[in-house]
Amino acid sequence: MSRALLELKGVTRRFVAGEKDFIALNDINLTINAGDLIAITGASGSGKSTLMNVLGCLDHANSGSYKVDGRETGTLTDDELAELRRDHFGFIFQRYHLLPHLAAIQNVEMPAIYAGTGKSMRVERAQKLLERLGLSGHLEHRPSQLSGGQQQRVSIARALMNGGEIILADEPTGALDSVSGKEVMNILLELNSAGHTVILVTHDEKVAAHAERIIEMRDGEIIADRVNTDRPIINEKATERLPSKPRQGNRLMANIGLFQEAFVMAWVALISHRMRTLLTMLGIIIGITSVVSIVAIGEGAKRYVLKDIEAIGSNTIEVFPGSDFGDTKSMDIQTLALSDVAALSSQYYIDSATPNIGRNMLLRYRNIDVSATVSGVSPSYFQVRGTKMGSGVGFNKDDARRQAQVVVIDYNTRIRLFGPKVDPLGQVILVGNLPCTVIGVTENKKNIFDTSKNLNIWMPYETASGRLLGQSYLDSITVRVKDGQPSKVVEDNVNKLMQKRHGTKDFFTYNLDSVMQTVQKTSQSLALLLSLIAVISLAVGGIGVMNIMLVSVTERTREIGIRMAVGARQSDIRQQFLVEAVMVCLIGGVIGIGLSFVIGYVFSLLVKEWQMVFSVGSIVTAFICSTLIGIVFGFVPARNAAQLDPIEALARD
Repeated sequence: MSRALLELKGVTRRFVAGEKDFIALNDINLTINAGDLIAITGASGSGKSTLMNVLGCLDHANSGSYKVDGRETGTLTDDELAELRRDHFGFIFQRYHLLPHLAAIQNVEMPAIYAGTGKSMRVERAQKLLERLGLSGHLEHRPSQLSGGQQQRVSIARALMNGGEIILADEPTGALDSVSGKEVMNILLELNSAGHTVILVTHDEKVAAHAERIIEMRDGEIIADRVNTDRPIINEKATERLPSKPRQGNRLMANIGLFQEAFVMAWVALISHRMRTLLTMLGIIIGITSVVSIVAIGEGAKRYVLKDIEAIGSNTIEVFPGSDFGDTKSMDIQTLALSDVAALSSQYYIDSATPNIGRNMLLRYRNIDVSATVSGVSPSYFQVRGTKMGSGVGFNKDDARRQAQVVVIDYNTRIRLFGPKVDPLGQVILVGNLPCTVIGVTENKKNIFDTSKNLNIWMPYETASGRLLGQSYLDSITVRVKDGQPSKVVEDNVNKLMQKRHGTKDFFTYNLDSVMQTVQKTSQSLALLLSLIAVISLAVGGIGVMNIMLVSVTERTREIGIRMAVGARQSDIRQQFLVEAVMVCLIGGVIGIGLSFVIGYVFSLLVKEWQMVFSVGSIVTAFICSTLIGIVFGFVPARNAAQLDPIEALARD
């Protein structure tokens, strides 16, 4: 005796129509055994489609009991009903309900994807089913490339993908010609012979005549339930064995596989609607390009400015007489001495130190007279300042000891005195009344902090003090902070040492590192401001993604219904649309980053002084932003898609 597979007791289904209730099913009592071949007939509006939806767990009863293989469905959640559909039912629709952007084999695979079946096993079974149904040459054809009969056979193969223990066929021949309709009916009869429970929902008496049992409905009630004694004799040819039902893996592996397949399905959906996808990600592309480019421009500008600051001694500390710049008494303070330079140079936190004295004096070469700043410094001055020679050399300790009459001139002085063609090295110039030999020319550096045309020359401090100026005290001392030492701490130590030596605070220090910190803070604030503007464009792009995804959900309502009918849970639908949104944003992010590099390349061709600097941090941040935008702005469309009613979704054109 066959077991009771489907049991309905006192099932009622009503719908609200305005202020009235419309009863679609009224006190239905029905038992369907495993292996039955049943036809449910009736005129339009009789309730047969509603009964099919309740039987297939696409809809639920308002009252009564419905059990599938002994399991009460009334207490099941939407996801548990989806699992019932996936594991027990196979649907065959009048309008086929194949996804137009998927090939035949991909349409057939779909139920097994939601069952967590591995890809190789899935593809093998789908291929065998299609071959069994005479479609071996159409595996990669899309629905638009198939005839109606072929599409319906693909639909049958899909219904059998997870086993199809119960086949629910809604007007399976309604949209087919007589030949194709006959072929489809023969397939269904063969499936019943192979042990499948087949339920035909039809108003066609010829289709119903093939059933072993005919259930007639009118006004939501069963008015007849009879055995079909007039059933035509079926030629019981040997039925080819269907491929076995694929085994399901463990739940964890199934979820991992489903997540991977969500990316594959999302990719297929995106490339199937290229223009819509491009328009969706356009806002993200612009936003990511803006963020990455602005950060790169800001970083490049900051490095350019800091490099110029370093060129004038970013890690140097100046010691001046007096209390501060503008101190009227500073001219009378003559306490800075060479011994202070020696004491500072011996400290572990000091790399080098140089004394400084200087005056504006007249320079003469042949018949050319110019005014220049003459500085007496130690041989370590150029190391302290980080100044490099363009030609020649600097003076050394021996030159200082001998009070040698040698000078190093800057590039401006070289041009004014000698012109661009004459080599100044070895030439003798008059500094005041002191003849000096030029032994070096400093490098010509373009610096945003040194745009003046001032002329500068340097000679040994001992020469300037003993032979030219007759000054024993120092105008200032410059020390270079040793690498790795915190500049502010070193400045405090210099102040303590000098105050201890002098016994009073008759000096002040100036640390250029504070300028660097100010520049860094300013550039960071500017970059933050510009980034916030770019983030606004990202947010606008995210809203654009959400809007188009909402439109996409509306456009793909029927697709969502199909996926739910073949066993997709709400979480599966939600995951797929979230993955699509994230994928759109990630691809947009990649394109945006690539576009930023293109902008950087073009920028380097147009601006020679400095370059955009791309950081790994900004690129990683861009990827994270893309992902978060996809998740945040994709959530609402994904939630809306997951909450669709499968019946309403399937009915949507």
